[in-house]
Amino acid sequence: MIQLQEYLRYIVTLTAVLDPFLAIPIFISVTGAPEYGGSRRLAQVVTFTVFFVLAGAALFGESLLKAVGASLAAFQVGGGLVLLLMALAMLNAKVGEMRQTREEAAELEAGEASGVVPLAVPLLAGPGAISTTIIAAQAGGWAHIIALIACIALVCALLWSLLRVAPSVGERMGTTGLNVATRLLGLILAAIAIQTMAEGLKRLFPTLAQ
Repeated sequence: MIQLQEYLRYIVTLTAVLDPFLAIPIFISVTGAPEYGGSRRLAQVVTFTVFFVLAGAALFGESLLKAVGASLAAFQVGGGLVLLLMALAMLNAKVGEMRQTREEAAELEAGEASGVVPLAVPLLAGPGAISTTIIAAQAGGWAHIIALIACIALVCALLWSLLRVAPSVGERMGTTGLNVATRLLGLILAAIAIQTMAEGLKRLFPTLAQ
């Protein structure tokens, strides 16, 4: 039951971090340009890119932490801080520079960047999603990693289903509806971010748990 709750928590966290509702207006603006081709093809490419980036983080995250000499506790605090900054931007219904800087947004508007970059990376599979996956991957062995990759595939399927009908979703929900959905996900993400930081601080400073 505990493992099931952890997987459900990861699915909810990853969904909130990716926040396809925040990406829908950007996706629509990109696919509106002739040079990017069909929206469904781009949705497929973006989704596969997000999946492979996060699956790679699940497979090689532990090796990365060992290579840089960072403890899981320290990474939890840092990753939680990244999630909190993203959540604060989402509560204001903004992309935030953690996902996309002004320069990257300008390149995308000018057609100087591809649809995959910065849509898939770093807007969707950015620091928040990658750090969340690396933290979650530290809890077990290969069976756990496979289960995490299955969770990533499930969330990516949801992402793909929304992006492929992005124009319809954007038209029906409108700017206000998309912003409300983003704010709700931001509220959930803020709570998870604080929980992640608290767990990391308890590991760094065991006296805090007493």
